[in-house]
Amino acid sequence: MRLKEKVILVTASTRGIGLAIVKACAREGATVLMAARNLDLARQEAAQLNAAGSCVHVLYNDATKPETFTTMVEDGVRKAGRIDVLVNNFGTSDPTKDRDLTHTDPAVFLDTVRLNLGSVFIASQAAARHMAAQGGGSIIHISSVGGEVPDVTQIAYGTSKAAINYLTKLMAVQEAAHGIRCNAVLPGMTATEAVESNLSEAFRALFLRHTPLGRIGLPEEIAAAVVFLSSDEAAYITGQLLSVSGGFGLATPLYGDLAKLTQRR
Repeated sequence: MRLKEKVILVTASTRGIGLAIVKACAREGATVLMAARNLDLARQEAAQLNAAGSCVHVLYNDATKPETFTTMVEDGVRKAGRIDVLVNNFGTSDPTKDRDLTHTDPAVFLDTVRLNLGSVFIASQAAARHMAAQGGGSIIHISSVGGEVPDVTQIAYGTSKAAINYLTKLMAVQEAAHGIRCNAVLPGMTATEAVESNLSEAFRALFLRHTPLGRIGLPEEIAAAVVFLSSDEAAYITGQLLSVSGGFGLATPLYGDLAKLTQRR
């Protein structure tokens, strides 16, 4: 029960990594605020968790409507009395449109950056005001290794995640005086519906060939990092980018080919 008596707000929380975070935090004793656009689905998930003894509330949030990030925080404070941890899990990209510099429409680039970066900024700003008044808190961004390792495609997504990584450090420095910590978790390829539907099996195999641990990550493994950063065990940790990616980007760019040669010896 590492998160007992903590109130944790999670955005984009009805599936994939977001839902895994909700479940992990609830299991550790937190009161969890599920923020989602699909309220029916969120209520179904919350009802199941509450029936098992958890304490989960549902909040409305639509990333295409910036004002709902502020109302989400206000509603959360009204329901739970405070917010100890904000997990900015929302992120979006359309791989068919978000391509390289030459082939990406400027509107697609700007919209993707605005949604991904703007959602983090607005939600964090609203939550930080309450956290400062209550004596502190923790803000955790779900970023991506794509924000650290340049890719041959998804120029808007990569740019937005790189900006979120730097924003993490800025926020950590600027909000430390208010007792607010800020860190980011950087998933690698993770077994979510988005990966299943958007990435071919051939691409996944190629990606994993360059991942030292050689397998796809699980949403629960990302959630475990969030639980740690939310807990008092991480009370002296701020401004950090925690990669949960099986070692992707750690080795020489030739890793996949060299590892094959080494195995043949």
